[in-house]
Amino acid sequence: MAPGSRFRFSARGAAALAAPLLAGLLAACVPETEEKADTPSGLPVPRWVSVRGSPASMRAGPGLDYPILWRFERSGVPLQVITETREWRKVCGPDGSIAWIHRSLTSGRRRAMALQAVPMLSDPEAGADIRAQLAARGFVSLEACEGGWCAVSAGDSRGWVPETALFGPQEEALCRPEATATAGGLRVAAAG
Repeated sequence: MAPGSRFRFSARGAAALAAPLLAGLLAACVPETEEKADTPSGLPVPRWVSVRGSPASMRAGPGLDYPILWRFERSGVPLQVITETREWRKVCGPDGSIAWIHRSLTSGRRRAMALQAVPMLSDPEAGADIRAQLAARGFVSLEACEGGWCAVSAGDSRGWVPETALFGPQEEALCRPEATATAGGLRVAAAG
């Protein structure tokens, strides 16, 4: 202790005082997060994912021992997760088909598919300027939806599409989780 000092400084004492202060500061800086869902992934079900990579095998059950019902030959297809295991997701496809896909073949990137040819508009209102034409079964990145309109992007084009013209923005489960896996009829051309 230095002459004339009243307090003794030690590294252990400083650490003991700093730890609660640091914990409080960190807690104040970290945003509140939603509670984890009671699912193997901790994410809510139903939720949306998209096919990552291709081909992506769609199976009759949650495992490699189950037969492949079909394959997606193109990435980006939106799928709705209706139930899950630790490694597998039971999903509902755009044509109402149900199958299992390994979690590594999915992405959390939000995508949507046009149910029919539809114009991508400059504003969320009928009669707005047309920015691009979205082909039937065309894929877009889904930004947000409000008031019956969805903000979407495809390549360099950004705009608004009616929510009812898309497969991908729905919040309710589109297929029953207890339903048996079925062969899909959706045919999506490979990206060129």
